[in-house]
Amino acid sequence: MSNTTHLTLLALSWVLYGILHSLLASHACKNAVRNHAPNAFRAYRLTYNLLAVLLLAPPLWLLISYPGDLLWRWPTALGWLADIAALSAIAGFIWSAGFYDTGEFLGLRQLSQTTPAIDDRAPMSLSPAHRFVRHPWYFLGLVIIWTREMNVAFLLTAVTLTFYLLVGSRQEEKKLLACYGEQYRKYQALVPGLIPLPWKYLSRQQAEEILGMKNNVS
Repeated sequence: MSNTTHLTLLALSWVLYGILHSLLASHACKNAVRNHAPNAFRAYRLTYNLLAVLLLAPPLWLLISYPGDLLWRWPTALGWLADIAALSAIAGFIWSAGFYDTGEFLGLRQLSQTTPAIDDRAPMSLSPAHRFVRHPWYFLGLVIIWTREMNVAFLLTAVTLTFYLLVGSRQEEKKLLACYGEQYRKYQALVPGLIPLPWKYLSRQQAEEILGMKNNVS
């Protein structure tokens, strides 16, 4: 396989992954499954997560198996800083995961529910990380991606995933606005989306004020 063919397949596999991932996360797809197979819908979230992992196999294999040389290497000092940043991002994932309902996130809790809801109508919540950036996991993922030494395949992957996270965050915010209305709109205006800014964050008092707002969305 030529390098051009390899890179083309890699790009197509990431695009296909993004399309399938977004399609399965859409309300239209969830509604279709719930209407036609209500009993099976309890396993939708769990199946969605399993598919998300399995569908990563083709692009990751194409990424790892690419034979091209590195485009650049970090100088020693910058390499240490890059590794520290990546390890800090991994630690951030682990720490912030403690503020999520793991059972619901994985889809295990829904298995015991008779008719799990499509939309999350639980009261809006803000973890400490959400006071500094609206999508902390996306930000941490970008840190890990862009601190690596890259060949052409990894650079292509980094650019593609960054674009997908940008688009995905926009789509996710539409759902959150529809769910939480003015409450989320105020939060959105005060906190950056993907990249934390030192001068733009919520104090604890501001976070409590937003969470105390009445949600008028039905």
